[in-house]
Amino acid sequence: MPGVAVMTDSNCGFMQEDGEKYGISIIPMPIVIDGTTYYEGLDISQEQFYEKLSGGASVTSSQPSPGDVMDRWDRLLEKYDEIVYIPMSSGLSHSYECAAAFSQEYGGRVHVVDNHRISITQAQSVLDARILVQQGRNGTEIKSILEQEALDASIYIAVDTLEYLQKGGRVTPAGAAVGTVLNIKPVLTIQGDKLDAYAKARGMKSAFKTMCRALKGELAGRFRGLQEAGCLCAGIAGTYMEPALLEGWKAEFEREFPGLDVMYMPLTLSIGCHIGPGGLGVGIYRKHCLNG
Repeated sequence: MPGVAVMTDSNCGFMQEDGEKYGISIIPMPIVIDGTTYYEGLDISQEQFYEKLSGGASVTSSQPSPGDVMDRWDRLLEKYDEIVYIPMSSGLSHSYECAAAFSQEYGGRVHVVDNHRISITQAQSVLDARILVQQGRNGTEIKSILEQEALDASIYIAVDTLEYLQKGGRVTPAGAAVGTVLNIKPVLTIQGDKLDAYAKARGMKSAFKTMCRALKGELAGRFRGLQEAGCLCAGIAGTYMEPALLEGWKAEFEREFPGLDVMYMPLTLSIGCHIGPGGLGVGIYRKHCLNG
């Protein structure tokens, strides 16, 4: 029987077809639209989601049901000795808390990682877990390593429209109206556990420069040692936008950070329902390496 299975949720940006490619198990995140539950990457595409969102549908994010998660564990444990499950950050969802509680019923065979990550940073943790499995690490060791390295990550997100932040109560109607007129683009940040306001910029180009300056400041500060050790990656992610525009942002980001490997992931629908289309996220994060 093989040793350790790696499992995650679609908040990392990986979809079902990626699971086959990388040898991981991916549970789709549920999205509730006008009372109907859809599953990311299974029965709703990014295009369909943003069409419904822009059309005024009531959209909320949810978390996998305990039954679905445990059914997946049961199937995996028919083939594997252990499971390492990497859900989205415990500070952004109750997914970790619920999974950790239910894992107690599995006699130490299921290891739920409190990874403090989402999107591209979470995806890197999943890839790191696969490498650690290939190195012969057991579930307990992999969980410990990922949790030790989890907070070595930083994400900034520029929001193109204030409409959905207003709907979520993060911006007042008056503030949204003024911001729209002045072309204000909020820049948010995720530093482990929470989505917080970071800055405001006039236009997406200015917001992009603000995010890049923030990352470069961190490269010169708390991430300097990791970069020198070759244990740092960069990533860019976006909600639904014109392909040519997205390619332009990718190219510009790679020019800003020429010394780092850059990964692209679509921002998960769980984030998209709060910030809407046209959002752009960038980040730098640790990858596991033997000399790190």
